[in-house]
Amino acid sequence: MPFPERLAIASKNPHKLRELGRICGDWPVEWLTVQNYPGPWPDVAEPHDTYLDNALEKARAIASTLGEPAIADDSGIEVDALDGGPGPRSARFAGEGASDAENLAKLIDVVDAISPEARTARYRCVAAIAWPNGRTMHAKGTCEGSLVATPQGARGFGYDPIFVPQGERRTMAELGDEAKDWISHRGRAFRALAELLSA
Repeated sequence: MPFPERLAIASKNPHKLRELGRICGDWPVEWLTVQNYPGPWPDVAEPHDTYLDNALEKARAIASTLGEPAIADDSGIEVDALDGGPGPRSARFAGEGASDAENLAKLIDVVDAISPEARTARYRCVAAIAWPNGRTMHAKGTCEGSLVATPQGARGFGYDPIFVPQGERRTMAELGDEAKDWISHRGRAFRALAELLSA
């Protein structure tokens, strides 16, 4: 199935909108976002226990409301010492409604008690697209790495200041946009989704 002519991004997060604007900037579509769409734009919860179900929940809700195809993603950080947690609950690690700063602070407290060699982790993302007729597609991406207990860098968002991608000495928050987008879980997931759409 080819790229649709118009495509909505099912997110109100300004950080994510900027990132997807870079990652998907060469897609041959007209973008619809909460920033340029004149009609109502619903708030969509992430009630599920898997990235895929949360991504589809968001994409389907926006596709249904706007009557246009929509993309969405759900992502999280998986810490091996926490048996893969916080995972799909990464945005709520410090509790419902927690800010990025509160979630980061809680993970720093946890990481500080883990020996450096056991701080392996990964970012995982599932990117999905939904059409108003109910059709869906999805793709996945991961970025392996490790965690540090002291935040470094002012770029990025979420857990980026303590996540060091595999093969890097810098945290995700210290990388430039182009370098981050190339190796990031979100970049990999949406490039894979683009390949499915253009196949």
